[in-house]
Amino acid sequence: MLQVTLEGKPLTLSGKQVKTGDKAPDFTVLANDLSSVSLQDSAGTTRIFCVAPSLDTPVCDQQTRRFNEEAASLKDVTILTVSVDLPFAQKRWCGANGIDRVQTVSDHRDLSFGNAYGVVIKELRLLARSVFVVDKNDRLVYVEYVPELTQYPDYDAALRAVENAR
Repeated sequence: MLQVTLEGKPLTLSGKQVKTGDKAPDFTVLANDLSSVSLQDSAGTTRIFCVAPSLDTPVCDQQTRRFNEEAASLKDVTILTVSVDLPFAQKRWCGANGIDRVQTVSDHRDLSFGNAYGVVIKELRLLARSVFVVDKNDRLVYVEYVPELTQYPDYDAALRAVENAR
């Protein structure tokens, strides 16, 4: 089983971990207007799922900003930042920070995404920092479970996977 830490303290992940080559699991999360969002809503595009414990923390803030900046040069790529922050808080955060190319979605209701991708932190009911790239055929072409929650993901590796998937 995969292990992640928070400041060196071990945490337990639940859900089914995925790997490169797997079919991307479906999920249902909430958009900022409380509408449902699933894997199929972005069918036909390459997707980046940027998973963050909470947008109101410095690393998560920077992670989402970085993917928002990268989105300007990525055509036919859908980027979702997934967290358990409430949709209202996500909308406020995006507005306050000028985030307009990444869609923030909330998994707070039933942890559908978190369980499908194996990123639910049992002790905290948050999602573990991770990045998943899904190609147009719904195959995972990049999977990164960041081992320490206070560390950044490997942006360059994720972006290379996006380029290779197109």
